[in-house]
Amino acid sequence: MASVTYIDDSHAEVIDPPKNEEMLDVTELVGDHIQHSPKPNVASYGNVRELLECPVCLSAMYPPIHQCSNGHTLCSGCKPRVHNRCPTCRHELGNIRCLALEKVAASLELPCKYQNFGCLGIYPYYCKLKHESQCQYRSYTCPYAGSECTVAGDIAYLVNHLKDDHKVDMHNGSTFNHRYVKSNPHEVENATWMLTVFSCFGQYFCLHFEAFQLGMAPVYIAFLRFMGDDAEAKNYSYSLEVGGNGRKMTWQGVPRSIRDSHRKVRDSYDGLIIQRNMALFFSGGDRKELKLRVTGRIWKEQ
Repeated sequence: MASVTYIDDSHAEVIDPPKNEEMLDVTELVGDHIQHSPKPNVASYGNVRELLECPVCLSAMYPPIHQCSNGHTLCSGCKPRVHNRCPTCRHELGNIRCLALEKVAASLELPCKYQNFGCLGIYPYYCKLKHESQCQYRSYTCPYAGSECTVAGDIAYLVNHLKDDHKVDMHNGSTFNHRYVKSNPHEVENATWMLTVFSCFGQYFCLHFEAFQLGMAPVYIAFLRFMGDDAEAKNYSYSLEVGGNGRKMTWQGVPRSIRDSHRKVRDSYDGLIIQRNMALFFSGGDRKELKLRVTGRIWKEQ
């Protein structure tokens, strides 16, 4: 099955519906612009896109919607950018608000933009943006932590992206035994090792290992993230263990969804944290080189 890259606008501002006087009938205001489906007030996004699309940013418009004296509309975010001149006819914009178009939008119900990826919901226009920001079918961002990668897509697409573009280590199985080496760990303040992806139980998991400053103390952290939603992630648990010289440290937890960025997980200390001096003690030798072995396993809760 082909995978598709999404464009995620989940950070767009969510506007509440206008609380004006009674709603006007859609056909009274826009005539034949809207083709009615069997359900009276349900229209496809394509039918109203031109009507409710800002001519400058091409995004859907939400109150307040502005218009010039000739009736050309513009979203409130773009109004300051055009220096009070209509981008269509160049007339002065003034402070005219297009209440009729706002009421048209309020009377519409539209499918989620992730309809082609499984979401079957129909939502009022002013609720649609909020739903899409939380929709379980919305895109995931790339979980690779070594760079600020902006690629987004479904899980199948991201797995291929990680393999082909980031060349991450891919492993099958629910147990692991990894060795992390650094020749001069005292020069490392914020370092990230190569991401490792595990395939087990029909799911994918990302193992992270990096160095960062916890206050004034240099530490290492290892943690697991689940390639899927948080509700699914809670069906799994994992354990991590490091040790040497007859000592060991263990951690057990629930993998975090990749909906949470690796930085958010790291900064919440939700993983196995090892102080640098302890990591060098586990490494053995003269403690001048990091040679830390991390073992662990993943299991599904009953």
